[in-house]
Amino acid sequence: MTPFRRDIFRLSLAAALPAATLPPLPARGQGRPEGRGGAAPAPFPVVFLHGNGDHAALWLTTLWRFESNGWPRDLLHAVNFPDPLARDDDAVPQPGRSSSAEQTAFLSGEVRAVRARTGAARVALVANSRGGNVIRDFVTRGGGAEQVSHAVLCGTPNRGVYDWPEIRNREFNANSDLLRRLNGGETDVVPGTAFLTLRSDGNDLFAQPRAVWSPATPDRPTGTDAAGPELRGAANLVLPGLDHREVAYHPRAFAEIFAFVAGRAPDRLTVVPEARPVLDGLVTGTPNGTPTNRPVEGATVEVFRTDPETGARLGEAPLHRRVTGADGRWGPAAVAPDWTLEFVLAAAGAPVTHIYRSPFPRSSAVVHLRAARPLTEADRAAGGVLLMTRPRGYFGVPRDLLLLDGRLPPEVPRGVARSATATLRLPAAELGRPVAALFNEERVVARAWPAAENRIAVAELTG
Repeated sequence: MTPFRRDIFRLSLAAALPAATLPPLPARGQGRPEGRGGAAPAPFPVVFLHGNGDHAALWLTTLWRFESNGWPRDLLHAVNFPDPLARDDDAVPQPGRSSSAEQTAFLSGEVRAVRARTGAARVALVANSRGGNVIRDFVTRGGGAEQVSHAVLCGTPNRGVYDWPEIRNREFNANSDLLRRLNGGETDVVPGTAFLTLRSDGNDLFAQPRAVWSPATPDRPTGTDAAGPELRGAANLVLPGLDHREVAYHPRAFAEIFAFVAGRAPDRLTVVPEARPVLDGLVTGTPNGTPTNRPVEGATVEVFRTDPETGARLGEAPLHRRVTGADGRWGPAAVAPDWTLEFVLAAAGAPVTHIYRSPFPRSSAVVHLRAARPLTEADRAAGGVLLMTRPRGYFGVPRDLLLLDGRLPPEVPRGVARSATATLRLPAAELGRPVAALFNEERVVARAWPAAENRIAVAELTG
Protein backbone atom coordinates (compact mmCIF):
# COMPACT_ATOMS: atom_id res chain seq x y z
CA MET A 1 0.00 0.00 0.00
CA THR A 2 1.40 3.41 -0.91
CA PRO A 3 1.63 6.31 1.57
CA PHE A 4 -1.03 8.12 -0.49
CA ARG A 5 -3.52 5.41 0.42
CA ARG A 6 -2.55 5.28 4.10
CA ASP A 7 -2.32 8.89 5.08
CA ILE A 8 -5.06 11.43 5.65
CA PHE A 9 -3.98 14.54 3.82
CA ARG A 10 -4.62 17.70 5.77
CA LEU A 11 -2.32 20.12 3.99
CA SER A 12 -4.10 22.50 1.68
CA LEU A 13 -2.44 24.12 -1.29
CA ALA A 14 -2.28 27.37 0.64
CA ALA A 15 -0.28 25.66 3.38
CA ALA A 16 1.96 23.77 0.95
CA LEU A 17 3.03 26.74 -1.19
CA PRO A 18 4.29 30.21 -0.27
CA ALA A 19 1.52 32.77 -0.53
CA ALA A 20 3.47 34.67 -3.16
CA THR A 21 3.15 31.78 -5.61
CA LEU A 22 -0.63 31.79 -5.57
CA PRO A 23 -2.45 33.76 -8.27
CA PRO A 24 -4.73 36.55 -7.05
CA LEU A 25 -8.30 35.51 -6.38
CA PRO A 26 -11.09 37.29 -8.25
CA ALA A 27 -12.20 40.54 -6.71
CA ARG A 28 -15.51 41.05 -4.93
CA GLY A 29 -18.44 40.94 -7.33
CA GLN A 30 -16.67 38.75 -9.90
CA GLY A 31 -18.56 35.61 -9.06
CA ARG A 32 -16.82 34.33 -5.93
CA PRO A 33 -19.25 35.06 -3.06
CA GLU A 34 -17.65 36.42 0.10
CA GLY A 35 -18.05 34.72 3.46
CA ARG A 36 -18.95 36.60 6.61
CA GLY A 37 -16.28 38.02 8.84
CA GLY A 38 -13.41 36.99 6.55
CA ALA A 39 -14.53 33.35 6.43
CA ALA A 40 -14.13 31.21 3.32
CA PRO A 41 -16.48 32.16 0.47
CA ALA A 42 -19.86 30.52 0.16
CA PRO A 43 -20.12 27.68 -2.40
CA PHE A 44 -20.44 28.59 -6.08
CA PRO A 45 -20.72 26.47 -9.25
CA VAL A 46 -17.88 24.08 -10.05
CA VAL A 47 -17.80 22.51 -13.53
CA PHE A 48 -15.74 19.37 -14.20
CA LEU A 49 -14.34 18.33 -17.61
CA HIS A 50 -13.12 14.84 -18.50
CA GLY A 51 -10.28 13.84 -20.80
CA ASN A 52 -9.80 12.29 -24.23
CA GLY A 53 -12.23 9.43 -24.86
CA ASP A 54 -13.64 9.58 -21.32
CA HIS A 55 -16.96 10.67 -19.82
CA ALA A 56 -18.35 12.58 -16.85
CA ALA A 57 -18.65 9.47 -14.67
CA LEU A 58 -14.95 9.65 -13.87
CA TRP A 59 -15.71 12.61 -11.57
CA LEU A 60 -18.07 10.45 -9.46
CA THR A 61 -15.87 10.20 -6.37
CA THR A 62 -14.75 13.83 -6.63
CA LEU A 63 -18.39 14.95 -6.66
CA TRP A 64 -19.08 12.80 -3.61
CA ARG A 65 -16.14 14.33 -1.75
CA PHE A 66 -17.23 17.86 -2.59
CA GLU A 67 -20.72 17.03 -1.29
CA SER A 68 -19.26 15.40 1.84
CA ASN A 69 -17.49 18.70 2.54
CA GLY A 70 -20.70 20.73 2.35
CA TRP A 71 -20.77 21.73 -1.33
CA PRO A 72 -24.39 21.68 -2.59
CA ARG A 73 -25.02 19.02 -5.22
CA ASP A 74 -26.83 21.47 -7.48
CA LEU A 75 -23.66 23.58 -7.74
CA LEU A 76 -21.57 20.65 -9.06
CA HIS A 77 -21.76 19.90 -12.78
CA ALA A 78 -19.79 17.25 -14.68
CA VAL A 79 -19.68 17.88 -18.44
CA ASN A 80 -20.19 15.02 -20.90
CA PHE A 81 -18.58 15.99 -24.23
CA PRO A 82 -20.60 14.31 -27.03
CA ASP A 83 -17.59 13.13 -29.07
CA PRO A 84 -14.72 12.90 -26.58
CA LEU A 85 -11.92 11.67 -28.86
CA ALA A 86 -9.67 14.23 -30.56
CA ARG A 87 -9.22 14.22 -34.33
CA ASP A 88 -6.04 12.92 -35.92
CA ASP A 89 -5.71 16.41 -37.44
CA ASP A 90 -7.49 19.15 -35.51
CA ALA A 91 -8.45 20.97 -38.73
CA VAL A 92 -9.79 17.94 -40.64
CA PRO A 93 -13.30 16.61 -39.88
CA GLN A 94 -13.35 12.98 -38.72
CA PRO A 95 -16.48 10.91 -37.98
CA GLY A 96 -17.16 10.47 -34.28
CA ARG A 97 -14.32 12.77 -33.22
CA SER A 98 -14.19 16.40 -32.17
CA SER A 99 -11.98 19.40 -32.87
CA SER A 100 -10.64 21.67 -30.16
CA ALA A 101 -12.95 24.41 -31.44
CA GLU A 102 -16.00 22.13 -31.10
CA GLN A 103 -15.00 21.26 -27.55
CA THR A 104 -14.61 24.93 -26.66
CA ALA A 105 -17.98 25.83 -28.16
CA PHE A 106 -19.63 23.01 -26.20
CA LEU A 107 -18.05 24.14 -22.94
CA SER A 108 -19.19 27.71 -23.58
CA GLY A 109 -22.78 26.48 -23.80
CA GLU A 110 -22.43 24.39 -20.65
CA VAL A 111 -21.03 27.31 -18.65
CA ARG A 112 -23.78 29.57 -19.95
CA ALA A 113 -26.41 27.02 -18.88
CA VAL A 114 -24.89 26.54 -15.41
CA ARG A 115 -24.72 30.29 -14.83
CA ALA A 116 -28.31 30.74 -15.97
CA ARG A 117 -29.53 27.92 -13.73
CA THR A 118 -27.64 29.02 -10.62
CA GLY A 119 -27.58 32.79 -11.10
CA ALA A 120 -23.81 32.85 -10.60
CA ALA A 121 -21.70 35.42 -12.40
CA ARG A 122 -18.69 33.08 -12.60
CA VAL A 123 -17.85 29.41 -12.21
CA ALA A 124 -14.77 27.35 -11.34
CA LEU A 125 -13.54 24.90 -13.99
CA VAL A 126 -11.67 21.68 -13.19
CA ALA A 127 -10.33 19.35 -15.89
CA ASN A 128 -8.32 16.22 -16.49
CA SER A 129 -6.02 15.85 -19.50
CA ARG A 130 -7.63 17.05 -22.76
CA GLY A 131 -10.29 18.92 -20.80
CA GLY A 132 -7.60 21.39 -19.75
CA ASN A 133 -7.02 22.36 -23.39
CA VAL A 134 -10.69 23.30 -23.55
CA ILE A 135 -10.43 25.43 -20.41
CA ARG A 136 -7.40 27.31 -21.69
CA ASP A 137 -8.98 27.92 -25.09
CA PHE A 138 -12.26 29.07 -23.51
CA VAL A 139 -10.62 31.40 -21.01
CA THR A 140 -8.03 32.94 -23.36
CA ARG A 141 -10.05 33.44 -26.54
CA GLY A 142 -13.56 31.99 -26.10
CA GLY A 143 -15.03 34.72 -23.91
CA GLY A 144 -14.48 32.76 -20.70
CA ALA A 145 -12.18 35.11 -18.81
CA GLU A 146 -15.08 37.08 -17.33
CA GLN A 147 -17.01 33.88 -16.54
CA VAL A 148 -14.33 31.75 -14.85
CA SER A 149 -12.99 32.47 -11.36
CA HIS A 150 -10.74 29.40 -11.04
CA ALA A 151 -9.15 27.04 -13.56
CA VAL A 152 -7.64 23.76 -12.34
CA LEU A 153 -5.80 21.63 -14.91
CA CYS A 154 -4.89 18.10 -13.83
CA GLY A 155 -2.41 16.22 -16.00
CA THR A 156 -3.15 18.41 -19.02
CA PRO A 157 -0.31 18.08 -21.59
CA ASN A 158 0.12 21.84 -21.86
CA ARG A 159 3.45 21.50 -23.67
CA GLY A 160 2.19 18.61 -25.77
CA VAL A 161 2.62 14.85 -25.55
CA TYR A 162 5.09 14.85 -28.49
CA ASP A 163 6.47 17.14 -31.17
CA TRP A 164 6.50 14.76 -34.13
CA PRO A 165 6.20 16.40 -37.57
CA GLU A 166 4.17 13.62 -39.25
CA ILE A 167 1.20 14.40 -36.97
CA ARG A 168 1.96 18.10 -36.59
CA ASN A 169 -1.61 19.34 -36.13
CA ARG A 170 -2.95 16.70 -33.79
CA GLU A 171 -4.24 18.52 -30.72
CA PHE A 172 -1.62 16.93 -28.44
CA ASN A 173 1.34 17.90 -30.62
CA ALA A 174 3.49 20.66 -29.13
CA ASN A 175 3.53 22.30 -32.59
CA SER A 176 -0.21 22.06 -33.26
CA ASP A 177 -2.05 25.24 -34.14
CA LEU A 178 -3.90 25.04 -30.83
CA LEU A 179 -0.88 24.68 -28.53
CA ARG A 180 1.24 27.17 -30.46
CA ARG A 181 -1.55 29.71 -29.98
CA LEU A 182 -2.08 28.87 -26.30
CA ASN A 183 1.64 28.85 -25.49
CA GLY A 184 2.76 31.74 -27.67
CA GLY A 185 2.43 34.60 -25.20
CA GLU A 186 4.57 35.83 -22.33
CA THR A 187 2.34 34.05 -19.83
CA ASP A 188 -0.08 31.13 -19.98
CA VAL A 189 -2.73 32.64 -17.71
CA VAL A 190 -5.08 35.61 -17.80
CA PRO A 191 -5.70 38.30 -15.16
CA GLY A 192 -8.65 37.71 -12.86
CA THR A 193 -8.74 33.91 -13.23
CA ALA A 194 -6.74 31.88 -10.71
CA PHE A 195 -4.88 28.97 -12.32
CA LEU A 196 -3.62 25.77 -10.70
CA THR A 197 -1.94 22.78 -12.36
CA LEU A 198 -1.53 19.36 -10.76
CA ARG A 199 1.05 16.98 -12.21
CA SER A 200 3.05 13.88 -11.38
CA ASP A 201 6.76 13.76 -10.68
CA GLY A 202 7.37 11.25 -13.48
CA ASN A 203 4.54 8.70 -13.40
CA ASP A 204 2.27 10.48 -15.91
CA LEU A 205 2.15 8.33 -19.03
CA PHE A 206 1.71 11.34 -21.30
CA ALA A 207 4.43 13.54 -19.78
CA GLN A 208 7.43 11.39 -20.65
CA PRO A 209 10.69 12.27 -22.41
CA ARG A 210 10.37 9.07 -24.45
CA ALA A 211 7.24 7.52 -25.96
CA VAL A 212 6.81 4.70 -23.45
CA TRP A 213 3.10 4.69 -24.36
CA SER A 214 3.89 3.68 -27.97
CA PRO A 215 4.29 -0.07 -28.59
CA ALA A 216 6.00 0.67 -31.92
CA THR A 217 8.51 3.35 -30.86
CA PRO A 218 8.83 3.34 -27.04
CA ASP A 219 12.33 4.91 -27.13
CA ARG A 220 11.49 7.78 -29.48
CA PRO A 221 12.07 11.23 -27.92
CA THR A 222 8.87 13.22 -27.39
CA GLY A 223 10.17 16.73 -26.78
CA THR A 224 8.42 16.95 -23.40
CA ASP A 225 9.00 15.75 -19.85
CA ALA A 226 7.34 15.47 -16.43
CA ALA A 227 7.00 19.26 -16.18
CA GLY A 228 5.01 19.48 -19.42
CA PRO A 229 1.66 20.04 -17.64
CA GLU A 230 2.89 23.20 -15.87
CA LEU A 231 1.76 26.69 -16.90
CA ARG A 232 3.70 29.93 -16.70
CA GLY A 233 2.02 32.22 -14.19
CA ALA A 234 0.00 29.45 -12.51
CA ALA A 235 0.36 27.72 -9.17
CA ASN A 236 2.06 24.47 -10.21
CA LEU A 237 1.89 21.58 -7.76
CA VAL A 238 3.56 18.15 -7.97
CA LEU A 239 1.75 15.10 -6.57
CA PRO A 240 4.51 12.46 -6.35
CA GLY A 241 3.77 8.97 -7.62
CA LEU A 242 0.31 9.69 -9.03
CA ASP A 243 -0.50 8.74 -12.60
CA HIS A 244 -2.11 10.59 -15.51
CA ARG A 245 -5.66 10.15 -14.22
CA GLU A 246 -4.96 10.06 -10.50
CA VAL A 247 -3.69 13.66 -10.59
CA ALA A 248 -7.38 14.50 -11.15
CA TYR A 249 -9.37 11.76 -9.43
CA HIS A 250 -7.24 10.58 -6.48
CA PRO A 251 -8.16 11.74 -2.92
CA ARG A 252 -4.82 13.59 -2.81
CA ALA A 253 -5.79 15.52 -5.93
CA PHE A 254 -9.23 16.26 -4.49
CA ALA A 255 -7.63 17.79 -1.40
CA GLU A 256 -5.70 20.28 -3.54
CA ILE A 257 -8.58 21.01 -5.92
CA PHE A 258 -10.95 21.70 -3.04
CA ALA A 259 -8.44 23.84 -1.14
CA PHE A 260 -7.71 25.95 -4.22
CA VAL A 261 -11.35 26.47 -5.16
CA ALA A 262 -12.87 26.76 -1.68
CA GLY A 263 -10.07 28.71 -0.05
CA ARG A 264 -9.86 26.22 2.82
CA ALA A 265 -8.72 22.65 3.36
CA PRO A 266 -11.43 19.97 3.15
CA ASP A 267 -12.78 18.65 6.44
CA ARG A 268 -12.57 15.06 5.21
CA LEU A 269 -11.43 12.90 2.31
CA THR A 270 -13.83 10.08 3.10
CA VAL A 271 -17.27 10.02 1.51
CA VAL A 272 -20.21 10.53 3.89
CA PRO A 273 -22.88 7.90 3.11
CA GLU A 274 -26.52 8.69 2.45
CA ALA A 275 -29.31 6.55 3.88
CA ARG A 276 -30.85 5.73 0.49
CA PRO A 277 -28.72 6.64 -2.55
CA VAL A 278 -30.45 7.05 -5.89
CA LEU A 279 -28.46 6.22 -9.02
CA ASP A 280 -28.95 7.32 -12.60
CA GLY A 281 -26.89 7.95 -15.70
CA LEU A 282 -26.63 7.55 -19.45
CA VAL A 283 -26.10 4.56 -21.67
CA THR A 284 -23.60 5.52 -24.35
CA GLY A 285 -21.82 3.48 -27.00
CA THR A 286 -18.75 2.82 -29.11
CA PRO A 287 -19.96 2.80 -32.73
CA ASN A 288 -17.24 1.45 -35.03
CA GLY A 289 -14.95 1.22 -32.03
CA THR A 290 -15.01 4.97 -31.32
CA PRO A 291 -16.26 5.90 -27.84
CA THR A 292 -19.08 8.42 -27.81
CA ASN A 293 -21.08 10.08 -25.06
CA ARG A 294 -24.16 10.38 -27.21
CA PRO A 295 -27.16 8.60 -25.63
CA VAL A 296 -28.18 5.14 -26.80
CA GLU A 297 -31.90 4.50 -27.24
CA GLY A 298 -33.44 1.07 -26.79
CA ALA A 299 -30.79 -0.36 -24.47
CA THR A 300 -31.95 -2.51 -21.54
CA VAL A 301 -30.40 -2.03 -18.11
CA GLU A 302 -31.05 -4.31 -15.17
CA VAL A 303 -29.61 -3.79 -11.69
CA PHE A 304 -29.14 -6.64 -9.22
CA ARG A 305 -27.93 -6.63 -5.65
CA THR A 306 -25.09 -9.12 -5.16
CA ASP A 307 -23.41 -10.98 -2.35
CA PRO A 308 -20.14 -9.10 -1.72
CA GLU A 309 -18.24 -12.34 -1.02
CA THR A 310 -19.48 -14.46 -3.92
CA GLY A 311 -20.81 -12.06 -6.57
CA ALA A 312 -24.03 -14.10 -6.70
CA ARG A 313 -27.32 -12.27 -7.18
CA LEU A 314 -29.47 -11.81 -4.10
CA GLY A 315 -32.92 -12.59 -5.49
CA GLU A 316 -33.99 -13.66 -8.96
CA ALA A 317 -35.70 -10.42 -9.99
CA PRO A 318 -33.72 -7.24 -10.65
CA LEU A 319 -34.25 -4.40 -8.21
CA HIS A 320 -34.45 -2.10 -11.24
CA ARG A 321 -35.07 -2.54 -14.97
CA ARG A 322 -35.50 0.03 -17.72
CA VAL A 323 -35.27 0.34 -21.49
CA THR A 324 -33.65 3.63 -22.39
CA GLY A 325 -35.48 6.31 -24.34
CA ALA A 326 -34.04 8.95 -26.61
CA ASP A 327 -32.27 10.62 -23.67
CA GLY A 328 -30.34 7.43 -22.88
CA ARG A 329 -31.24 7.54 -19.17
CA TRP A 330 -31.35 4.15 -17.45
CA GLY A 331 -32.45 5.17 -13.88
CA PRO A 332 -33.40 6.18 -11.30
CA ALA A 333 -32.66 3.21 -9.06
CA ALA A 334 -32.74 3.39 -5.26
CA VAL A 335 -30.10 1.32 -3.46
CA ALA A 336 -28.51 1.08 -0.02
CA PRO A 337 -25.05 2.55 0.66
CA ASP A 338 -23.54 -0.85 1.49
CA TRP A 339 -24.90 -2.90 -1.42
CA THR A 340 -22.60 -4.38 -4.04
CA LEU A 341 -24.28 -4.35 -7.45
CA GLU A 342 -24.37 -5.99 -10.86
CA PHE A 343 -25.48 -3.85 -13.83
CA VAL A 344 -26.53 -5.81 -16.92
CA LEU A 345 -26.40 -3.74 -20.09
CA ALA A 346 -27.85 -5.08 -23.35
CA ALA A 347 -27.52 -2.76 -26.35
CA ALA A 348 -27.69 -3.44 -30.07
CA GLY A 349 -24.37 -4.26 -31.70
CA ALA A 350 -22.51 -4.87 -28.44
CA PRO A 351 -21.96 -7.82 -26.12
CA VAL A 352 -24.26 -8.14 -23.13
CA THR A 353 -22.12 -6.59 -20.41
CA HIS A 354 -22.31 -7.61 -16.75
CA ILE A 355 -20.72 -4.81 -14.69
CA TYR A 356 -19.88 -5.57 -11.05
CA ARG A 357 -19.39 -2.59 -8.73
CA SER A 358 -18.50 -1.77 -5.16
CA PRO A 359 -21.18 -0.04 -3.04
CA PHE A 360 -22.37 3.44 -3.98
CA PRO A 361 -22.42 5.38 -0.69
CA ARG A 362 -24.12 8.45 -2.20
CA SER A 363 -26.52 9.34 -4.98
CA SER A 364 -25.25 10.13 -8.44
CA ALA A 365 -26.69 11.11 -11.82
CA VAL A 366 -23.43 10.33 -13.65
CA VAL A 367 -23.31 6.54 -13.33
CA HIS A 368 -22.82 6.33 -17.09
CA LEU A 369 -22.68 2.90 -18.71
CA ARG A 370 -20.89 1.78 -21.88
CA ALA A 371 -20.92 -1.76 -23.17
CA ALA A 372 -17.59 -3.58 -23.06
CA ARG A 373 -15.48 -4.08 -26.17
CA PRO A 374 -16.55 -6.75 -28.69
CA LEU A 375 -15.40 -10.28 -27.99
CA THR A 376 -12.22 -11.37 -29.77
CA GLU A 377 -11.46 -14.78 -31.24
CA ALA A 378 -9.42 -15.58 -28.13
CA ASP A 379 -12.39 -14.58 -25.99
CA ARG A 380 -14.77 -16.82 -27.92
CA ALA A 381 -12.38 -19.73 -27.65
CA ALA A 382 -12.62 -19.46 -23.87
CA GLY A 383 -15.66 -20.28 -21.81
CA GLY A 384 -15.98 -16.77 -20.43
CA VAL A 385 -14.14 -13.47 -20.16
CA LEU A 386 -13.82 -11.08 -17.21
CA LEU A 387 -12.22 -7.66 -17.44
CA MET A 388 -10.83 -5.79 -14.44
CA THR A 389 -10.97 -2.07 -15.18
CA ARG A 390 -9.92 1.09 -13.38
CA PRO A 391 -11.45 4.20 -14.99
CA ARG A 392 -9.97 6.73 -12.51
CA GLY A 393 -6.37 5.65 -12.76
CA TYR A 394 -3.91 3.11 -14.09
CA PHE A 395 -2.41 0.00 -12.57
CA GLY A 396 1.10 0.70 -11.31
CA VAL A 397 3.40 -2.25 -10.70
CA PRO A 398 5.02 -2.51 -8.19
CA ARG A 399 3.34 0.63 -6.79
CA ASP A 400 -0.06 -1.03 -6.31
CA LEU A 401 -1.31 -4.27 -4.82
CA LEU A 402 -3.11 -5.78 -7.81
CA LEU A 403 -4.60 -9.28 -8.01
CA LEU A 404 -7.15 -10.78 -10.40
CA ASP A 405 -8.35 -14.22 -9.34
CA GLY A 406 -5.43 -14.37 -6.92
CA ARG A 407 -2.71 -13.58 -9.46
CA LEU A 408 -0.95 -10.51 -10.79
CA PRO A 409 -2.27 -10.05 -14.34
CA PRO A 410 0.71 -10.80 -16.62
CA GLU A 411 -0.19 -8.14 -19.18
CA VAL A 412 0.15 -5.25 -16.70
CA PRO A 413 3.62 -3.75 -17.31
CA ARG A 414 6.04 -2.59 -14.64
CA GLY A 415 7.30 0.96 -14.41
CA VAL A 416 5.27 3.98 -15.52
CA ALA A 417 1.57 3.33 -14.82
CA ARG A 418 0.02 2.79 -18.25
CA SER A 419 -2.64 0.06 -18.17
CA ALA A 420 -6.20 0.38 -16.85
CA THR A 421 -7.55 -3.04 -17.94
CA ALA A 422 -6.64 -6.64 -17.18
CA THR A 423 -8.23 -9.69 -18.81
CA LEU A 424 -9.05 -13.10 -17.36
CA ARG A 425 -10.28 -15.93 -19.59
CA LEU A 426 -11.88 -18.93 -17.94
CA PRO A 427 -12.83 -22.39 -19.24
CA ALA A 428 -16.52 -23.18 -19.44
CA ALA A 429 -16.27 -25.49 -16.44
CA GLU A 430 -15.29 -22.56 -14.20
CA LEU A 431 -18.13 -20.22 -15.13
CA GLY A 432 -20.30 -19.24 -12.20
CA ARG A 433 -17.59 -19.32 -9.54
CA PRO A 434 -16.54 -16.16 -7.68
CA VAL A 435 -13.63 -14.18 -9.15
CA ALA A 436 -12.08 -11.53 -6.92
CA ALA A 437 -10.53 -8.36 -8.37
CA LEU A 438 -8.31 -6.73 -5.73
CA PHE A 439 -6.78 -3.27 -6.07
CA ASN A 440 -5.15 -1.97 -2.90
CA GLU A 441 -8.06 -1.55 -0.45
CA GLU A 442 -10.90 -2.19 -2.92
CA ARG A 443 -12.20 -5.67 -3.64
CA VAL A 444 -14.85 -6.45 -6.25
CA VAL A 445 -16.16 -10.01 -6.62
CA ALA A 446 -17.58 -10.84 -10.05
CA ARG A 447 -18.64 -13.84 -12.08
CA ALA A 448 -17.84 -14.71 -15.68
CA TRP A 449 -20.64 -15.40 -18.17
CA PRO A 450 -20.75 -17.60 -21.29
CA ALA A 451 -18.83 -16.05 -24.17
CA ALA A 452 -20.85 -18.28 -26.50
CA GLU A 453 -23.87 -16.14 -25.60
CA ASN A 454 -21.96 -12.94 -26.51
CA ARG A 455 -21.63 -11.98 -22.85
CA ILE A 456 -18.69 -10.39 -21.07
CA ALA A 457 -18.17 -9.47 -17.40
CA VAL A 458 -16.44 -6.40 -15.99
CA ALA A 459 -15.17 -5.89 -12.44
CA GLU A 460 -15.12 -2.08 -12.44
CA LEU A 461 -13.13 -0.43 -9.68
CA THR A 462 -14.40 2.77 -8.06
CA GLY A 463 -11.05 3.88 -6.66
